[in-house]
Amino acid sequence: MSFRKVVRQSKFRHVFGQPVKTEQCYDDIRVSRVTWDSTFCAVNPSFVAIIVEASGGGAFLVLPLHKTGRIDKSYPTVCGHTGPVLDIDWCPHNDHVIASGSEDCTVMVWQIPENGLSQPLTEPVVVLEGHSKRVGIVTWHPTARNVLLSAGCDNVVLIWNVGTAEELYRLDGLHPDLIYSVSWSRDGSRFCTACKDKSVRVIDPRRGTVVAEKERAHEGARPMRAIFLADGKIFTTGFSRMSERQLALWDTENLEEPMGLQELDSSNGALLPFYDPDTNVVYVCGKGDSSIRYFEITEEPPYIHFLNTFTSKEPQRGMGWMPKRGLDVSKCEIARFYKLHERKCEPIIMTVPRK
Repeated sequence: MSFRKVVRQSKFRHVFGQPVKTEQCYDDIRVSRVTWDSTFCAVNPSFVAIIVEASGGGAFLVLPLHKTGRIDKSYPTVCGHTGPVLDIDWCPHNDHVIASGSEDCTVMVWQIPENGLSQPLTEPVVVLEGHSKRVGIVTWHPTARNVLLSAGCDNVVLIWNVGTAEELYRLDGLHPDLIYSVSWSRDGSRFCTACKDKSVRVIDPRRGTVVAEKERAHEGARPMRAIFLADGKIFTTGFSRMSERQLALWDTENLEEPMGLQELDSSNGALLPFYDPDTNVVYVCGKGDSSIRYFEITEEPPYIHFLNTFTSKEPQRGMGWMPKRGLDVSKCEIARFYKLHERKCEPIIMTVPRK
């Protein structure tokens, strides 16, 4: 009798999360209360950016990573938008450039000074105008410099050349309803979207065509998200018809049936997936949950393997995710989250124990 099947061999079975000490948190931040399912937080190796409450317009804080502790009420913000900011994203090629999308229908790109802000920043480097309704998603191209994708509530996806401020591609008519999430593939040749009509689409932006489509990927009416994995498969989170939260893994070559489908629980917060291509681990954070679950994606069935859950006392309002080059690998750190509470931002470090 072989016992090999009982416990699966995995390097990441004992990954554990640890919140940092209180003095290493960012305190006294009024996190935005906009009812939009974005992460509200973007992180890179130099700065952490958080969308905050602002009167009369939209603003976000940009703090140097080392500026922990209590943040003064008068700390300068980036405040050029005339409506609330809905999504922010750091440029992967330049740590001082960040893009923001807002309810005022514009996308703005900002240059952050070397040591952070000393006065409020109101002048963007470039303003991108092309959406007729609020812009809920901005995401940079992973490999090409100065290419930015934005998606709005007008169901249009625009791809911009930020250097010249012109539209490169306008993808109109591919989505009949609100776009919930957009994710580039690893090489940036395609992207996948999750839409309110319950379809997941894979789109080739150069041709402006839908390469593959899965209707009713999740039966429920609540928001779903889709992300590309490194090998071209797609990982989705959504809700079943009974309003239970689900995860699924899809092969883009054959979208008839999911490769793996798991039901989690019947909580009602949208699930935000974060993917680490180096370890093939997907972290799932629910809005309003107080936990982060993580799963390993493997080649053999059942493909999605539950690893563990990190739980804390307070629910999260949003989540930032540090890129790999900002981690302290000498301490076996494989991921770092920036969890937003009502009034503070708390880093959580994921480590792999080593002998």
